[in-house]
Amino acid sequence: MARRIVITGAAGLVGQNLVARLVEQRALDLVAIDKHPTNTAILRRLHPSITVIEADLAEPGPWQQALAGADAVVLNQAQIGGLRREEFVRNNLTATERVLEAAARHRVPYIVHISSSVVNSMAQDLYVETKVEQERIALASGIPMAVLRPTLMFGWFDRKHLGWLRRFMDRTPVFPVPGHGRYIRQPLYAGDFSAVIAACLDHRPAGVHDISGSEQVTYIDLIRLIHDIVRPRARIVHVPYAAFWAMLWAYALIDRNPPFTTRQLEALALPETFPVIDWPTLFGVATTPLRAALEETYLDPRYGTLVLDF
Repeated sequence: MARRIVITGAAGLVGQNLVARLVEQRALDLVAIDKHPTNTAILRRLHPSITVIEADLAEPGPWQQALAGADAVVLNQAQIGGLRREEFVRNNLTATERVLEAAARHRVPYIVHISSSVVNSMAQDLYVETKVEQERIALASGIPMAVLRPTLMFGWFDRKHLGWLRRFMDRTPVFPVPGHGRYIRQPLYAGDFSAVIAACLDHRPAGVHDISGSEQVTYIDLIRLIHDIVRPRARIVHVPYAAFWAMLWAYALIDRNPPFTTRQLEALALPETFPVIDWPTLFGVATTPLRAALEETYLDPRYGTLVLDF
């Protein structure tokens, strides 16, 4: 009998990458849950063999029954961007409590919780605040689990972060970089992270694991690398930090869901790095070199041009 794996937040960056790789394992019965109608429709179209449920996890409903008989749950839904506290509380906290209640009721034996490296960050914003609390709630559930803390991710289906920046390069003649741009980043390839999740589902390790990108790179060098791979029309220019901040502030007045906020800019400029453990050995996963991962992300004929709704 196929093992049932339930994935929440399945139509986002991590979920779409994970499903694209897990569908190749015929011994799995995948149940994907997400509330975003457009992105859920994309997931259903790409993978007609799996069960896709469009539901708001912050609300009780029939989706809870999908956890019955589940071998494991990948607790993955999250509010990443935005300006409204209630959205972060609803999607990062209330939804998590609902999923954990259903998992406990149906005696789900194992959970992989997708936390974030920001729980170790010096940044202070709604995402950091609610991800810290989300991790606390998950660990307090008493259900055996692995907690994974990834750094900034990129890969297929990235509608925010590097994916949005890459597409912006095609829409403008000038690509602005805040300040000097020498902010250290540790980008993590979503393909590698999906392999870590799959290893957890197979071997069921417990504990909290920092899954950081193995290569440190400055933001400006990362942008230059993407620019070299995709060859867009935009020319890279540096913009004073204060002016860049002001532009983001002004843009947020006309866009209720901006792709990049002043808080995220402030977090970008923080001089911090994140712990690096030997997760390739721990989980038996081979890391993909940064340039190769970026080439696969943007040049792959199957998924490289697919864009999720923002």
